[in-house]
Amino acid sequence: MPIDQMRQVLDSMETSVKLRCQARAQRRAEEAERERRTFQEKLMRAAVTKTESDSMVSAVKGRENAVQRDQLIGMMMAGF
Repeated sequence: MPIDQMRQVLDSMETSVKLRCQARAQRRAEEAERERRTFQEKLMRAAVTKTESDSMVSAVKGRENAVQRDQLIGMMMAGF
């Protein structure tokens, strides 16, 4: 095989290896981006859930305080 043909084969192989490496790197980058987005979505859902639960806790505490206040006022009105 002449040197020119060997050089062409080697260049072709080199190009093929480079393209495969680039494609693999691109797939890894896309997968990392998908994982990052998924993680961000989970964080957002967790934040919303925490906010909702904090709101519910606050509402329950507010109701408990209102009941205690009403009981105290009732006792004061009854003369205790």
